[in-house]
Amino acid sequence: MILSLKISNFALIRDIQLRPGPALNIITGETGAGKSIIMGALSLLQGKRAENRNAGHRDDKTIVEAQFSVDKALADSIRAILADAGIDAEVDTVVLRREILPSGRSRASVNGVQVQLAVLGAIADLLVDIHSQHKNLLLGDENFQRDTLDALAGNAALLAEYRSIYADYRVALQRFARTRDEIENTRTDADYLEYQLNELAQLDLEPGEEDELTQQRELLSNASTISEQLSRAANVLTWDNANASDMLSMALDAIQEAADVSDEYATLLDRIEALKAELDDISETIADAARNMNGSPGDLDKIENRLNRIHALESKHRVDSVEALIEIRDRLSSRLEALNDAPVTMKRLENEARALKREALEKASTISARRKEAASTLIRMLTAKARPLGMDNLRMDIRVNSGKLNPDGIDMVEFLFAFNKKQEPAPIGSHASGGEISRVMLALKSITAEHQQLPTIIFDEIDTGVSGDVANRMGALMAEISHHIQVLTITHLPGVAACGDSHFKVYKRDDDSGTATYITRLDSDARRSEIALMLSGNADDPTALAAADSLLKPHS
Repeated sequence: MILSLKISNFALIRDIQLRPGPALNIITGETGAGKSIIMGALSLLQGKRAENRNAGHRDDKTIVEAQFSVDKALADSIRAILADAGIDAEVDTVVLRREILPSGRSRASVNGVQVQLAVLGAIADLLVDIHSQHKNLLLGDENFQRDTLDALAGNAALLAEYRSIYADYRVALQRFARTRDEIENTRTDADYLEYQLNELAQLDLEPGEEDELTQQRELLSNASTISEQLSRAANVLTWDNANASDMLSMALDAIQEAADVSDEYATLLDRIEALKAELDDISETIADAARNMNGSPGDLDKIENRLNRIHALESKHRVDSVEALIEIRDRLSSRLEALNDAPVTMKRLENEARALKREALEKASTISARRKEAASTLIRMLTAKARPLGMDNLRMDIRVNSGKLNPDGIDMVEFLFAFNKKQEPAPIGSHASGGEISRVMLALKSITAEHQQLPTIIFDEIDTGVSGDVANRMGALMAEISHHIQVLTITHLPGVAACGDSHFKVYKRDDDSGTATYITRLDSDARRSEIALMLSGNADDPTALAAADSLLKPHS
């Protein structure tokens, strides 16, 4: 339910605030006063595009803000939308806000948290249903017709279950088709794939092998130089006439004599002994390394040959590592193994798809049966609702025909209407007048309001094309809808206006700054005068005032 609506700097609106009541709210005003501007501002909350021409004072930003109270079911739905957007927020009361900056940029927020425009629109659609005249065209839309039956049948939970099964079925079908195509491609290329696999398998590749071989090649290519330098180092350390090891021995003898005289030098003796032992070990390690550098030219040839084979396969398969070749080898092996297992694999995937299709068909058939039952109920209820609206000859037929499985079940739904005697029911867009469509849609809304939790509904001149007693009855029907949900109705008909619980008037006023649109809530006297004005064009006409009293009396 809308608790308040604030609009600033939008077209002719400078700054207005509307606080509608919980039941039927009437909005009236002369043509051009700005009623449609209020609807345009509300559409901004639904994510509609903000046209620059709608902006008021170009140096100020446009602001549209609406506060809503929500029940638990709506709160849960809104919380889910916010969670999908990565927002965790409490939503006992919801404040939607849209700002259009002078630059034309737009900002949207929910409860003070900035959100994407799509998120704002998704939440607004849960909270407000703006029903303008062009939405009457929905009455001929198959999706709208099917959704209406589902609402009446209470199919929401069943549809959720069905769509989950249907999605799994579609995935299973795609998996079956993809695997079948892969197997056929493998079968066609089996000889070539097997040749490629054998070529890779013969190399018996190991992860990291290429780097290791490259290092060995580098080592063997420079073996003589490395051996020469190692020998040189060994000579300096232990083999030359004046080598480091002999010099340390001489130093050790000298310190030994000093230590014999004084224990003060004993620690130096230990350190030199440790240093000589480390030096001798290093020298032995170097000597071993020099002896091991005697690799034969044949060893280098073997390494070069293996690296050339690896590089050739890398070039052939357009990869740059042994690991990638191993991955290709394993993938080829899996594909060829899958070819051997193809009959069993395809049978298993086919059975999975068939089982899901049976399950989906069973669920879709249950939904279809409920839709057909709801169709009979809707025909009876809509006919009863529409007759008091001057549609005594209305006949309705609903066709629910089975077709292929789709995300919404197996049904093709079509609403057919006849408005005159001896007229065959036909799609509503082919022969109905605007007034007839409006009355049918209003009757339909009154039925769905009783059977599902609709958001606040706004009727934007849905009563266009009717008058007299029919208009009064349309007003009574809107009042009936407002027993279940909050209703705002923009109307030019006094009979509709008299049915409201709250009455607001939109008007224009000139001042030094120009022309601006305002809205005010009417008290009982002002409301009486407004309806008289709507009746005769003169708010003070005694006859019109008496007629206004007559219209208002049943609702007082």
